[in-house]
Amino acid sequence: MTQTTAQKPAPADTKVTPMMAQFIEIKTANPDSLLFYRMGDFYELFFEDAEIASRALGITLTKRGKHQGEDIPMCGVPVHAADDYLQKLIALGHRVSVCEQTEDPAEAKKRGSKSVVRRDVVRLVTPGTLTEERLLDAGANNYLMALTRLKGGSLAGDAVYGLAWIDMSTGSFQVSETDHQRLAADLAQVAPRELILADNLLQEQDVRQLAELSGGALSPVPRAFFDGSTAADRLAHYFGVKTLDGFGTFSRAELSAAAGILSYIEKTQLGERPPLDPPVREAGAGRMLIDPATRANLELSRTLSGEKQGSLLSTIDRTVTGGGSRLLASRLAGPLINVDAIQRRHDAVAFFLNNEIMREGLRQTLKGAPDMARALSRIALNRGGPRDILSIAQGLAAARAVLDQTGTTPSEIPPEIAAARSSLDQAPHELGAELVAAIKEEPPLLKRDGNFVATGYNADLDELRALRDESRKVIAKLQADYAEELGLRSLKIKHNNVLGWFIEAPTAQTEKLTADPGRFIHRQTMAGAMRFTTTELADLESKIASAGERSLAIELEIFERLSQAIIDAGDAIKAAAQGLSILDVSAALAKLAQDENYARPLVDDSRAFDIKAARHPVVEVALKKAGGESFVANDANLGPEADEDIGHIWLITGPNMAGKSTFLRQNALIAVLAQMGSFVPAASAHIGIVDRLFSRVGAADDLARGRSTFMVEMVETAAILNQAGDRSLVILDEIGRGTATFDGLSIAWATIEHLHEVNRSRALFATHYHELTALSAKLERLSNATVSVKEWNGEVIFLHEIVPGAADRSYGIQVAKLAGLPATVVERSKQVLSQLEEQDRNAPSQNLIDELPLFATLAPPPSAPAAAREADPIHEALGEFNPDDMTPREALEALYKLKGLQVKQG
Repeated sequence: MTQTTAQKPAPADTKVTPMMAQFIEIKTANPDSLLFYRMGDFYELFFEDAEIASRALGITLTKRGKHQGEDIPMCGVPVHAADDYLQKLIALGHRVSVCEQTEDPAEAKKRGSKSVVRRDVVRLVTPGTLTEERLLDAGANNYLMALTRLKGGSLAGDAVYGLAWIDMSTGSFQVSETDHQRLAADLAQVAPRELILADNLLQEQDVRQLAELSGGALSPVPRAFFDGSTAADRLAHYFGVKTLDGFGTFSRAELSAAAGILSYIEKTQLGERPPLDPPVREAGAGRMLIDPATRANLELSRTLSGEKQGSLLSTIDRTVTGGGSRLLASRLAGPLINVDAIQRRHDAVAFFLNNEIMREGLRQTLKGAPDMARALSRIALNRGGPRDILSIAQGLAAARAVLDQTGTTPSEIPPEIAAARSSLDQAPHELGAELVAAIKEEPPLLKRDGNFVATGYNADLDELRALRDESRKVIAKLQADYAEELGLRSLKIKHNNVLGWFIEAPTAQTEKLTADPGRFIHRQTMAGAMRFTTTELADLESKIASAGERSLAIELEIFERLSQAIIDAGDAIKAAAQGLSILDVSAALAKLAQDENYARPLVDDSRAFDIKAARHPVVEVALKKAGGESFVANDANLGPEADEDIGHIWLITGPNMAGKSTFLRQNALIAVLAQMGSFVPAASAHIGIVDRLFSRVGAADDLARGRSTFMVEMVETAAILNQAGDRSLVILDEIGRGTATFDGLSIAWATIEHLHEVNRSRALFATHYHELTALSAKLERLSNATVSVKEWNGEVIFLHEIVPGAADRSYGIQVAKLAGLPATVVERSKQVLSQLEEQDRNAPSQNLIDELPLFATLAPPPSAPAAAREADPIHEALGEFNPDDMTPREALEALYKLKGLQVKQG
C-alpha cells in the first residue's frame, strides 16, 4: 500500500500561520495517509500529500505561501466531488484521512479575529472500510480481513492461523482457523480488498508472500491489536454482551483475529460503529479447497488478464440485484462439500426451473429492489442520506411483493426458499410503509439539502414549505381576507426593508383600522396613506423569514427519527435483504439452466465422476456470440469400477488447438458449479464430493519473485503432489514441457505414477509425450484418451472429440502453419522431421517403459541410508550430460551411451 510520511514540524523560530500550524499538528498524528483538510467547499492537500495527489488524480499542483523559507505545494478537490477522487486514490492503494471543521466559524471568531476553526480527522478511508455506494462494486463484497498466528491450536502443526473478515458495507462478520498449508487457499477464497496483520508477522518473508497473493492492500498494525488475553472481552464489549457463548464456540486464534479487526475498525471509524453481525465460524473443512493458482488457471472470477468479463462468474451471472450478485460470487468462491446442503440449493434451482411464470415475475420485482444491506450500513455509520432511507423503503416493499408472488405454489416449497420467505415475512413491513409515505420518490443525495420529505407526511412542514415557496400567495390571500372583512378594496399589504411587511390604506378610508388599535397597530403615517401591522401579519412575517431554516430543521429531525427506527430494526432488515439475495440467486441459476440447457447433477459421497456430453460453460457462450457455432460435447468418467473405491486417471494426447485444455478445464468447472449449487452444462453428471481441486494449466512466469516459467510449473505441481488425496480432482496440462525433453518426460512420468500410487486422485493429465501412453499397460487405473483429428489434402481438421486411444503424432507443424509461420519455415520443418523419423526407424530405441519399474519400487527402502547404496554408472553418466546444450545428434549419442552402460550392467 502506498503510504505518506509525516510533515516535518517547523523550527521554533520559524513563523508559521495558525492554519498551517493546525494542519501540521493533524498531519503529524496521521502520518500514513493523505490528509484531506477541509477549507470551505474544498478539501485541500499540502506538502508531499499534494504532490502525491496531483500525480495520482491528474489535478493542478499550486503553491500557498511559504514554510521554512520554501513554497508550500498545494492542491485541492471540491467537497461535492470528493467521492470520485477518493475512489481513484483508494484504487491506487492510498489511505485517506478526512479532516472536517468541527465547530461553527462564528464560534471561532468569538475567540479572536485570527482564530482558526477547529478541525479534526473524522474518518480514515481505506480499501477495506468503504461504504459509499459510488466507491463500491455493487456485485462484489468489499472484505476487510485480519490475519494472526498463534503457536499451537486446535489444528495439527506447530502454529495455527486465525482469520477474521468483515464487509462493512453489509455487516457480515466471519472467522475461521487454518494452517500454513491451507492459508493461501483460504485467503484466495475470501479475496479481501485489505488485509491487516501484525507488523512483525508481515516482516516474515513466507507470510508476506502468501499475504501478497491475496491481492488486497496490506496494512500492518501493532501486535497489541491481536492480544489474545483480552480478545473475548473486547468482542463482548463491542456487541454489548457479557459472554460470547450465545454466538458459538471460537478458538483462541479466531478470537484474536476477530479482536484485531474490531480494533482496526475502531481506529479507522473514530467512534462510529458499523452494524456488524455477530461473528460466525466459517468451517474451512466445509468448503472445496481451491488454491490461488487453480483459481487463476480456471478463471473463476477473473480472467488471467484480470478482467471480470470472460470469467466463469460473468458467464453464469443472471442475478438482478447487487446482493444476489455478491452471494453468487461468494458461492462460486467456496463450493460446498456437504451433500445435504448442496442438494438443498439444487432443490431451490429446480423449483424455479419448474415454475417459470413465478420465476419471471419474481425477477421482475427484484429488479426494483435496492441494496438494503449497504444502505443500512451507511445509515448506521451516520453516512446515510435520504436515498438510503428510500432504498430501505423500496426494499421492504419488494420483500412484501415477493412474499405475495411466492405464497401460492403448485408444488411444495423447498427448504431454502421457505427459509428465505420466512425472513421476508418477519421484515418490518409497517416501518416500510411509513418510509414510503415519508420520503419523496426522487430525493436529493444529501440530507443537508432538504426537500426530501414527501408532501402530506408532516402538516407543520407543509405549512412552512408553503410559506417558503409560496409567500406571495400567502400574503395575497391575507390581503384579500382583510379587504373583504373591512370592505376596503384599496387595502394593500406591502414590504420594504425598514418596516418589513405592513398594511397600507388611504388615510380617508382607515376609520375601521384606527377604531381597533388592539388589532391594527399603527406603524407610520404617510402623505395620503397610513400603515399598520397586526399580530397575525407579524407572526406570518416571522414564519416567512425563518421558513427555510425551520423546514430544514424539521426534515432533519424526521430523518434522524426514521434512521433510528431503521437501525432498531436492523437485524430484521438484514435478514430480509439476505432472503431476497437467496431468491435472486436461485431464480438466476434456474434462468441460466433454462437458457443454456444445464442439467441437475447428482452429487453424493461416492468417488464417482461420470459426466455425459459435458461442455465448457464459458467457451460455449463465446462460440454462440461469435456466430452460432455449436460446442462439441464430450464424456468423462474418472470414477472407480464396481470393485474399486478410488478414481481413475485419463492420459490425454493429441495436437495443440484440438481442445485438450478446454476438456480439462470444463470438467473442473463442472465440479465447481455442481458443488456451489448450480446445474451444469452436460446431459448428466454424477459427481462424488470433490474436497480439493487442483489445476496446473498454462504457462506463466513470476519474475518478480525470481521464478521462471518452468519453476512456476514445478512449484504448482509440487503443491498438487504434496496435498492431493483420493477425494481430490486434479487436472494437469503439459507437465515437463518447460525443460529439456528427457527431463520433462521423466518428470511427467514420475508425476503420473505418484498420482496413481500415492495420491490416488481422480485426474486428467494432458501431454505431448506419447511415450507415456505405454504406462496404461502397467497402471491399472490409467486410461488413454485422445482428441480426434483428420487430415484432408494436407490440412489438419480438429474434430474436438475425446475418444479412447493414443495419438501417434502431435501435428505440430500443421498447427504452426495455421498460426501463420512463413511457408519456408514450415517446409524446412517438414524436411527436418522426416530426417529425424528416418533415423529413429533405422536405430529405434527400446521402449523405456518396459525397462523401468513402477513408482512404488523406485524409491529405496526407508531403512537403507543413501551412502550404503552402490555407485551407479548410469546415474554418474547422467550427471555429465547437460541436455540444454546438446544438439539433437549429441542427445541421440548420449542415449546410445546410456544403453551401452545398461547392457554392461545387465
